[in-house]
Amino acid sequence: MTACIVGWSHTKFGKLDTEDAESLIVRATKDALAHAEVNADEIDEIVVGNVGRYSPQDFPASLVLQADPAFRFKPASRVENACATGSAAIHQGLRAIEAKRARLVLVVGVEKMTGASADEVAKNLLRATYVKEESWATAGFASLFAQVAEAYFQRHGDQSEALAMIAAKNHRNGVNNPYAQLRKDLGVAFCLTASEKNPVVAAPLKRTDCAPISDGASALVLADVETALTMKRAIVFRAATHVNDYLPMSRRDVLLLEGCEQAWSRARTASNTTLDDLDFVETHDCFTIAELLQYEAMGLASRGEGARAIREGWTDIGGKLPVNPSGGLKSKGHPIGATGVSMHTLAAMQLIGEAGAMQLPSPTLAGVFNMGGMGVANYCSILERLR
Repeated sequence: MTACIVGWSHTKFGKLDTEDAESLIVRATKDALAHAEVNADEIDEIVVGNVGRYSPQDFPASLVLQADPAFRFKPASRVENACATGSAAIHQGLRAIEAKRARLVLVVGVEKMTGASADEVAKNLLRATYVKEESWATAGFASLFAQVAEAYFQRHGDQSEALAMIAAKNHRNGVNNPYAQLRKDLGVAFCLTASEKNPVVAAPLKRTDCAPISDGASALVLADVETALTMKRAIVFRAATHVNDYLPMSRRDVLLLEGCEQAWSRARTASNTTLDDLDFVETHDCFTIAELLQYEAMGLASRGEGARAIREGWTDIGGKLPVNPSGGLKSKGHPIGATGVSMHTLAAMQLIGEAGAMQLPSPTLAGVFNMGGMGVANYCSILERLR
């Protein structure tokens, strides 16, 4: 236990026409400092998670300085690791604290995506694939995850209903999330049926199987444990693991998500916990098939039996392991650089009892899994309230 989350902030996710990356960074920064009850001059290091490429402004690390002149001349870096960029930024902050180079670190995750066209977004996202072999994906990552879904169906039978149930669960949960982009309980029948309002994006995946394009930001203040114990809130990292797998899909069995499996296994070992010890999980449901595969990779269900977890209500609120009580990426939105920070923020809110309408009854341990690319960059955290 080397570091804690001691404060956070979260903007609304969605199509934010009046915001740009700078305004989102400034607002998230100010709100996180206020929540942590620390001043800008107390922050030792700044880490910004941002993929970029969606707007003219790049080099965002020093935009944090726009929030407060006391940040001037502090070290600030930008981190990127595909859809796991937010968690990568958190890990850089954790390492600075572990190395005793920092006592307090500000981590900001941000993305402004909706200023680009859908085609531009798809092309930019495809840069996180193995371009030599996977640039054929005309619908971006939806094409690749559709290929994974088809392969899973061929191996284990058609799971379209299970995917629709995952989408419906996350939309139902998202109704209670004030930050979520999509706050409507759509129901299983709507999610299962292709229609004008729910078109096929890349067969067998429909729009309700895919996380939306989003703008948004979230920020965390990290502190060493000694400092955290003097503060109002302290959510400790019992574990924070990171493993990378091969980039080419052709070099591995993508249905196994072995990087996810390894990240979870190492996190459980490091935290001396089992899956049964967890009260809930926030996981990376960029597509419904990804959440289904993650049920199996984390060990909640046996290989090929992930559908049991959703069909038997295990992952519902009130089930044995609620998954994505926030609504997940599917409902909440997926501003790439902000996602991993958001997942940790929402987990911390639950553990401290500040989740509002999303609040679960007295959770004590949370799991967070954030994934970059097709199971390439894999980050898993086990979080616990320290005070």
